[in-house]
Amino acid sequence: MNSIIHLYHGLTARLNHAGSHVGMLGLRLLLAWEFGEAGIEKFNGDNWFADIQDAFPFPFSLVPTEISWSLATWSELIGAVALVIGLGTRFFSLSLIILTIVAWASVHAGNGYNVCDNGYKLPLMYLVMFVPLLLSGPGKLSLDHYWLARRFMAH
Repeated sequence: MNSIIHLYHGLTARLNHAGSHVGMLGLRLLLAWEFGEAGIEKFNGDNWFADIQDAFPFPFSLVPTEISWSLATWSELIGAVALVIGLGTRFFSLSLIILTIVAWASVHAGNGYNVCDNGYKLPLMYLVMFVPLLLSGPGKLSLDHYWLARRFMAH
């Protein structure tokens, strides 16, 4: 029985160590892919925000659609790159959370839950995935962690 407990603790310790290095990486990469893809589509596409500006929540409804289109496009593109390398992860997580809430309110909320109906299932999943990145940071495989560790070692 002791050998099973010892084996379990050894395995758990290895998984904890691996998780501290790569645990958040999967979330970062998946979210970077999704938001990067959306940013590329906006960058190469036509501005359709004028069609839905009335549905934007306040104060976003007051911003000219050319500006909000550019902000959304560049937030998604730069945020995706930042998530991949783990740079400014909490800032970009919060930025993309706000962007997702605006998209939810203006595009997805009235369509129900189902993804096939352009519902709010995916935005909800993105918001849930951003929470650990916002609260816990990017993990050890990130520039944020690398620079923070170097800063503390220098002092």
